[in-house]
Amino acid sequence: MVKEKPNSVRIYDKDGFRLRAACICVRSEAESEVLLVTSSRRPELWIVPGGGVEPDEESCVTAEREVLEEAGVVGKLGRCLGVFENREHMHRTEVFVLTVTKELDEWEDSRSIGRKRQWFSVDEALTQLALHKPIQRHYLQKLKHSKENADTDTTTTTSTDET
Repeated sequence: MVKEKPNSVRIYDKDGFRLRAACICVRSEAESEVLLVTSSRRPELWIVPGGGVEPDEESCVTAEREVLEEAGVVGKLGRCLGVFENREHMHRTEVFVLTVTKELDEWEDSRSIGRKRQWFSVDEALTQLALHKPIQRHYLQKLKHSKENADTDTTTTTSTDET
């Protein structure tokens, strides 16, 4: 199903959920710092950049487009953390990890609505999101969990290779 709103088209799945995509933007492969942006509705609060999937657009393309528009960054798209449901707002958001390679001095939302971006430790970001976007906290919890598992797998592989 497709619904139009001014300046955008909203795409819905068969269950009536709006399809969205987002990126957890990280500064390095260590994934210890993440980039949040100010909310367009409440600029004193921080959110994960993301938005609606456009018609005939892959969710990974949406995620990269949204971080460029909202956070003014580009980078290397990494793994998908999963699809997260927000039943209250009827959204399903596919979330990716993006390692930032370039931060623009100015970008679309900084010029049009004065949006800001800021780097946070993962724990600081979890605290910030608890104030306004508790569902988005799940994205970061999954990031931490998947990174810990990857580190454990790497360690296990390394020790196995050495024996």
